[in-house]
Amino acid sequence: MELDSIECVSYSDGMEGDDDAAAVTSAQLPRPFLKSASSAGSAAAAAVNVVVASDRAGAAGPGGAGLGAGAGPLVISPATGVHELLECPVCTNSMYPPIHQCQNGHTLCSTCKTRVHNRCPTCRQELGDIRCLALEKVAESLELPCKYYSLGCPEVFPYYSKLKHESQCNFRPYNCPYAGSECSVLGDIPFLVAHLRDDHKVDMHSGCTFNHRYVKSNPREVENATWMLTVFHCFGQYFCLHFEAFQLGMAPVYMAFLRFMGDENDARNYSYSLEVGANGRKMIWEGTPRSIRDSHRKVRDSHDGLIIQRNMALFFSGGDRKELKLRVTGRIWKEQQNPDSGACIPNLFS
Repeated sequence: MELDSIECVSYSDGMEGDDDAAAVTSAQLPRPFLKSASSAGSAAAAAVNVVVASDRAGAAGPGGAGLGAGAGPLVISPATGVHELLECPVCTNSMYPPIHQCQNGHTLCSTCKTRVHNRCPTCRQELGDIRCLALEKVAESLELPCKYYSLGCPEVFPYYSKLKHESQCNFRPYNCPYAGSECSVLGDIPFLVAHLRDDHKVDMHSGCTFNHRYVKSNPREVENATWMLTVFHCFGQYFCLHFEAFQLGMAPVYMAFLRFMGDENDARNYSYSLEVGANGRKMIWEGTPRSIRDSHRKVRDSHDGLIIQRNMALFFSGGDRKELKLRVTGRIWKEQQNPDSGACIPNLFS
């Protein structure tokens, strides 16, 4: 079936006649389906016609119920035929201009065009530089739900604005925060907490204060090392404590920092302190935990945490400085909003 013989037709499925029809959500809007256009009408019609159900109650006219001039852009759910038409057959992602097609009308996205060595993955014909302008026009007329709608996102966007939103959507899943390996697991916070406990066997603690001792033999041979992640549960939230050794320029250092298992905006509601010391000396760090939206490597490379040079770490370890025995203590507290000034003040007693 040629692309220019496709017509997208919507049906009302009984949604007409009263004022409540105007309050229909995007999930309840009519779902379009595809059918072949008649040979008599296709020659005079545009390459692809999108017929939209009216959002006004009682707008039915001679042409059929529910259709009228007041209709806005087509809003569809991702499972419809139009969305499938815009799905790249190679990577299965939504296609954005330029959308390419072969001489037989098979389409694919510009990224995959180079991956298939300029050969159509469907019919193996050479792709050339043919653009599917009709499909690009269809995309301009669509509004689609965020792809994380099943996770709770209620937003609907024009087709070409969807990608930008989805890259920042608060409902998008989180990456596993485990730093000991490149774990590719994604999920919401409860799922990741169970994953860290059951699969990575991390230390799980309840409470807002902690006292950890990090030990390493032959510390002068350590170039890059990561200690076991520790997860804390307090204030109804989860926090990840990281401790690593790495090279900062030419200097070997140790670094401890905290990450919040949630979004950045929520992370700003909390603060934490880290302290290390011995022999009458101490170092203290205070800051705001970073969201696990930021990878542990990004946080580490931004030096956003307690950084201890190796010589100082060995001094704090005591003894003959041949073994790292570093005790790190800390606490987490929630910032309480001051209703008069809008400023945050520490809430230490929750």
